[in-house]
Amino acid sequence: MHILALNSGSSSLKFGLYRVDSDGTECLLSGQAEGLGGAHAVFHAADGRGRPLPGESSAMADQGDVGAALSRIVMLLKSSGTPRPQALGHRIVHGGSALREHALIDARVMTALEAATSFAPLHMPAALAVIRYARAHLPGLPQVACLDTRFHADMPPVASTLPLPQHLRAAGLRRYGFHGLSCESIVRQLGGGLPPCLLIAHLGNGASITAVRQGRSIDTSMGLTPTGGLIMGTRSGDLDPGVLVHLMRELKLGAAAVEDLVDHHCGLLGISGLDSDMRALHQAAPTHADAALAIEMFCYAAAKQLGAMSMALGGVDGIVFTGGIGEHDARVRASICARLSCLGVELDEARNQRGQGLISCDASRCSVRVLPSQEDEQIAHHTAALCGLSD
Repeated sequence: MHILALNSGSSSLKFGLYRVDSDGTECLLSGQAEGLGGAHAVFHAADGRGRPLPGESSAMADQGDVGAALSRIVMLLKSSGTPRPQALGHRIVHGGSALREHALIDARVMTALEAATSFAPLHMPAALAVIRYARAHLPGLPQVACLDTRFHADMPPVASTLPLPQHLRAAGLRRYGFHGLSCESIVRQLGGGLPPCLLIAHLGNGASITAVRQGRSIDTSMGLTPTGGLIMGTRSGDLDPGVLVHLMRELKLGAAAVEDLVDHHCGLLGISGLDSDMRALHQAAPTHADAALAIEMFCYAAAKQLGAMSMALGGVDGIVFTGGIGEHDARVRASICARLSCLGVELDEARNQRGQGLISCDASRCSVRVLPSQEDEQIAHHTAALCGLSD
């Protein structure tokens, strides 16, 4: 079965064409449209081995949008000689309280996804637009919603319950957790080598820590929305509720202004006053005190959350770093792990610099690894299963 995986962000659309069979999943084509809605939208694509396709990396005219990106993807599929997809799978950040399982998209599922938009306004409108445009560009193909929240759906009540009155909890206010497809992909990659008690640090523009016992999520740092938990690129992470009350009462900020603030102007960007990109902050840090503070706060927050989640597990056997920062930033990994000696973590400097596979030393009581986040492969896997190909 050939599956087109579509992974939408607030201003980007990643895609991958996969062949899925009982032996596994193989990427045939992949790429990304990024900067959508802005003056510098670009499109690039690569073959199944990750080699750039000639002529497929270029700017998109007229501030490219989701529709233009999908048109470009469809044109590429037709011209590449690859098989036509038989189904489409979508990464969906939030299914809300009504949708807790990966599902074929029909009218009922669309209604549930539209209702969940208020929980993830940074992500859901773009995802819904991709689904609608896909119906127009690739009509007749089944589409599947693959939920980031599914991996955390069975967290115990002690971890999933918010300390709110019962009538609010009954309205769907709970801790949902996110980056579930990424966590699933880590568990899948580890296979028979999965540690009994595992911590997954998905660190990127969005960041979270997840505690996994015997392959199941028992707690995670994000909560009702993807804004909670760790400091992120532009998102605040957890805040004292009094901060939000102060902003509304004293500065007269409405709900939309507060939402814009905590989603787009806080985190690394807010602390540094400079940039949300960790690479830019590293460059600036030697002469820019707030850039250095932003990096230190990010690493401190991640280490503190890893320590807390180790308590939830009752000990930790392994840690996996994934996501853009987790996979590619050796300095951040080293700074975080230097704070985790109490967990038995000892990094091997040379392995950490290589940044692939095992990066802890042989004497480390807790193994530390770097593994890629394979969300799109997970999307292809779930889509094939729901469309009739069992794993």
